[in-house]
Amino acid sequence: MKDTVLIRLLELQDLKYRDFQSRLMPDISKENIIGVRTPLLRSMAKELNGTPEAETFLQILPHRYFDENQLHSFLISLNKNFDSCIEQTELFLPYIDNWATSDQLSPKIFKKHKPELMEHIRKWLKSDRTYTLRFGTGMLMEHFLDEDFRPEILELAASVHSSEYYVNMMTAWFFATALTKQYDATLPYITQRRLDTWVHNKTIQKAIESYRISDAQKTLLRQMKA
Repeated sequence: MKDTVLIRLLELQDLKYRDFQSRLMPDISKENIIGVRTPLLRSMAKELNGTPEAETFLQILPHRYFDENQLHSFLISLNKNFDSCIEQTELFLPYIDNWATSDQLSPKIFKKHKPELMEHIRKWLKSDRTYTLRFGTGMLMEHFLDEDFRPEILELAASVHSSEYYVNMMTAWFFATALTKQYDATLPYITQRRLDTWVHNKTIQKAIESYRISDAQKTLLRQMKA
């Protein structure tokens, strides 16, 4: 039962950690943060995974507490059945209300079903929901910048235009990562200024901070700031 899960979360409360988390997430009221440390949430997810208790918890939305959403993300991420995992992800995405929960949702099973995953990513990138957009770009960054890379991936990420800080930050993170992994293909997006100005400058800033970008590349990127 959800109440049982919530009772267990409340027993793990760390008020100092709650205050720390609250400073990192100004959009979330402190009253909606219990303050359970991430390793404890991950451990709890592993313990609950596959149990009737977990199945009930995953079906009852929305949650009140940030910590419940984090646990929800960790439980989905442990699902080894792609169809079930996608179903749970689609059900949960509209209720994600912060960057941390969006970024913690990272199902391992997605790696084995990339063509099917791409169909969902295309849909997520057209969403009007901040954290669905962020999640879609995050999945593009996580799964399609290495052996499955193709130029279209960059076009998909660049097609996202938003006034939302947390969407734009993820887009910049995507392109900074793309510069470290697919430099030659990605550089024209900077030299030709094909990104929104804020995203363009933040991409350069984040890329320059990376140890995977050479000094010569950093010098060039600094000259490209808008």
